[in-house]
Amino acid sequence: MRNKIVYFVAFLLLLSLVWYLFLKPYDYSVSIISKTFPGTINQSIKLWGNTNTNTVLLHEKDFLNIEQQLKFNDSIYQYQWKITPVNDSTSKIKIYISDADHSLENRLKIPFFDTNFEKRTKRTILDFNNALNEHLEKFKVTVLDTQQQLPETYCAYIPIKASQIGKAKGMMQNYPILSTVLVDNNVALNGRPFLEITDWNREMDSISYNFCYPIIKSDSLPKNDIIKYKNFNGFKGLKAIYNGNYITSDRAWYALLDYAKKNGMEVTERPVEVFFSNPNFGGNELEWVAEIYMPLKE
Repeated sequence: MRNKIVYFVAFLLLLSLVWYLFLKPYDYSVSIISKTFPGTINQSIKLWGNTNTNTVLLHEKDFLNIEQQLKFNDSIYQYQWKITPVNDSTSKIKIYISDADHSLENRLKIPFFDTNFEKRTKRTILDFNNALNEHLEKFKVTVLDTQQQLPETYCAYIPIKASQIGKAKGMMQNYPILSTVLVDNNVALNGRPFLEITDWNREMDSISYNFCYPIIKSDSLPKNDIIKYKNFNGFKGLKAIYNGNYITSDRAWYALLDYAKKNGMEVTERPVEVFFSNPNFGGNELEWVAEIYMPLKE
């Protein structure tokens, strides 16, 4: 009986060793707890990768799973990011790292030595975590626990296509055109400028949107090939207050989607942003204000 137990334990140890050396799908893993929602982490991972010339986005299986390739000298690492919501304000990030060309060597050394592979991985993840924490200090999202009615209005607008990160740039480029034409032609303004998302491709991080200015409708509106006019239909939706640079105001979109999901609400992923601050005046970005609305499905 004793020999059977010994053989069984030896078999389990051998099986574990074979799995660890040859079958385990990664060489090393790291965990991070972050006080934010998954959407911010998703965008931060991809933005961090885009700013690193040695990083390539290989695949985004879904919103919570991202695969990147990082090159360090003669080594190419595969990073698999898995994002898991913990609660309303916290998420867990698990990163699985592999080095296909030196995998067996890494697995043999890691239990006994502080390898260059480990050191480099820890430095890289620390760099990302620092970048994420710095980003979190630069904005604030407050989701209101009530449904809001966004009123209808007539508006002048310019249709724009851009990446999510390029949203604010598109507004900055077109704001002088829109405002100058309206002011020069004595068009009566009727509210704050706003942005209406008409298409949001979350897989490609691309958007189409109308950059709008509420106006009083009249028979003498200026006509050109850029500016268009229409009636913006109001809607009932969820609302958040965003404080920060408008470049990353889409963080509020994800917060509203999380809120809708947790409260069993169906929404249309075409948010509207109403701007209360003029970035051209500068100042503390955390004092910039935008109201973000996510339409509820009727």
